[in-house]
Amino acid sequence: MVPSSSHLSIRFRLVPIAGALLALLVYTRPARAQSAYVRVSQVGYESCQTPFRAYLMSTVEESRASFEVVNSKGATAYSGHVGALLGTWSHSPEATYAVYALDFIVPGGDLYTISVSGPVAAVSPRFAVDSPDTLYSGLLLNTLFFYETERDGANFIPNALRTAPGHLKDANARLYTTPPLDSNDFIDNVPPTPPLVSAKLPNIDASGGWWDAGDYMKYVETTSYTTALMQIGIRDFPNQMGAYAQMNPPAPPGSVSYAGSSGPGAPASSDFTGEARFGVNWLMKMWNEKTRTLYYQVDNSQDWDYYGEGDPSSATGNCGGTYATPYCLITQYDIWTLPQAADNFDQPGDPRPCDTYTAFFICYRAVYVAGPAGSPISPNLAGRLAADFALCYQLNRAADPSLANQCLNDAEDIFSLADTSYPDPAPTVGSGTCGNCLLTITPFDGYPENVWEDDMELGATELYFALQSAGGGGNLPAGLPHTNPMDYLQQAAQFARNYIANIYDAGYTDTLNLYDVSGLAHFELYRALEMAGDPSGLAVSQSSIRKQFLRQVGDAITQAGADAWGFGYQWSYGDTTSHGAGLSVMASEANSVTQSNSYDTYSQRWLANILGANAWGSSFIVGDGSTFPNCIQHQVANLAGALDGTSGGAPVLWGAAIEGPAGYATSGVVDGMILCPATGVDAFKKFNGNDGAFDASQVAVYRDNMQSFSTSEPAIDLTATSFLMWSWRLAQHPSF
Repeated sequence: MVPSSSHLSIRFRLVPIAGALLALLVYTRPARAQSAYVRVSQVGYESCQTPFRAYLMSTVEESRASFEVVNSKGATAYSGHVGALLGTWSHSPEATYAVYALDFIVPGGDLYTISVSGPVAAVSPRFAVDSPDTLYSGLLLNTLFFYETERDGANFIPNALRTAPGHLKDANARLYTTPPLDSNDFIDNVPPTPPLVSAKLPNIDASGGWWDAGDYMKYVETTSYTTALMQIGIRDFPNQMGAYAQMNPPAPPGSVSYAGSSGPGAPASSDFTGEARFGVNWLMKMWNEKTRTLYYQVDNSQDWDYYGEGDPSSATGNCGGTYATPYCLITQYDIWTLPQAADNFDQPGDPRPCDTYTAFFICYRAVYVAGPAGSPISPNLAGRLAADFALCYQLNRAADPSLANQCLNDAEDIFSLADTSYPDPAPTVGSGTCGNCLLTITPFDGYPENVWEDDMELGATELYFALQSAGGGGNLPAGLPHTNPMDYLQQAAQFARNYIANIYDAGYTDTLNLYDVSGLAHFELYRALEMAGDPSGLAVSQSSIRKQFLRQVGDAITQAGADAWGFGYQWSYGDTTSHGAGLSVMASEANSVTQSNSYDTYSQRWLANILGANAWGSSFIVGDGSTFPNCIQHQVANLAGALDGTSGGAPVLWGAAIEGPAGYATSGVVDGMILCPATGVDAFKKFNGNDGAFDASQVAVYRDNMQSFSTSEPAIDLTATSFLMWSWRLAQHPSF
């Protein structure tokens, strides 16, 4: 079994960096084999945003080397000497790369390569210098292709990777209580308790929604986050993500392949309106407004004690244990198929498809209930769901008043049920049941979110915008608990102040990603306070939340100053791609607030870090750039797609952001997987390492192998910051 969706982020404390920065400037022993590489932003550089930054990494001293930037006609467009030593990247105690700046200026509208002449020569991949519209419009379309491909249910979009709908039986799904888990995360229902315990509620329609990652699980945890960011993108950037998005944008310059050219079913533009509605529709199915009941997960990923391969294991069939039972149940993580196989899954050796004792829960997927009707809701989910439905109202108030009014009712009711009695940060566990953790998924450690006041800040802020957009209480639906937008602005300010005191001032920090949306919530609150005229008497003012937001961006800039690549996040901490795109978004927000070009530079450089300007010389978004992941842990991509995308193979899962470098790589196979790479060779292993002197505890690992979910699995939340990143780079400022 490969636990393919357990991607997580580790929160970290700010540490003094002066000593670390000094250590970076001390050149350590070279590697035994002399080698050098040029790292660039493989999706290109924006014209007029000069100078451009590339990197030379070399195992020998190259301070006297020179380089040329050569255009598509073979002419030298720029030449100069290798720039400053930015630091070192250590693969081992004996193997260290020096990292140098290659700063240059060339005209836009062309493709280039960089050639270094020195003790060890090196040549870069080809890259473009052009306008943001030329560079990024097609990449944003690639991202929409990813979400369209992730669609479950009857309303799937046939395209180059999808030929049939999946999990149609979710339309009549059975409800269960959350199962208890043992210390190995096995379901621990002891017979005669059945494998899963019925919630004794009517079946629901749980069809639709996006698969969470490379598996076919569906979670409110990640869908609520993704849908909020998607709707903010549509509202703020209608010319990029909304109805006015460019039709049929050209392929990104120098691209190997392009979703827009992938044939029938390819997006014609990067208009995410329909995709956001798809996400909202599923979330509305997960919330029963009539009974005020939340359903938070579709499908089970965890094995069973007694009834499966847990501890004790069943003595039946493949389970091979000692406990006498006719069951040997399998889970989502035990199979590797296309989605259309699930409804009538036939395991080899079973007497019939969907056999009661083996594959029952593959065909008839469980839905977990968050709690009794009307019970308090975990505040992380309550805050994000309130934001989702408040944004739904903002986007649909004029075009679809019935939907908008239902969304606003749902938003206010869910927000009112938020259980704010949790400490912040809340407790976490590494495995097993956690009765006092935030509700995320089962198992909790698959998505160990523990901060929530940022989510409530976001939810309250979007409710303020929703009520304000109505233009007066007379235009609002009847029966709302609150019609005064100031009620929610006051709460948003208080949650922001609580976050600052409980999370930021306590020494914890994180940048925009699933586990911490403060990098977006603070910016939204800043704009709401501006709209309200910066009223007095609130827990924060417009100037104080601006200052706080810029402090958090400043922390990332401090981190970047201690990294040879200038990255604002530790390479080994996980969810690297999502954090990198989130950093770029935050820097763009800071640029919008301050009009300071320095923030704009960081936005571009942090974008570049996840698209080739890194130790591995790889983009971590499928199809973007020239060296990108070929072997992602994703069932559809593995079974229906090309496994040689960087060589021109197609189709691939264009636009999918993978985990990227992490602290470890994983391995393990399930029957049906197509091994990739076929040889098992790890082409990126020689670049694994850490910034500065070698420290085994800080080594970052990137493995392009479909067995390694920790580095190569894509997910809807991981990809969500990228569509905002592209939109900010294209538009520069929100229109809202």
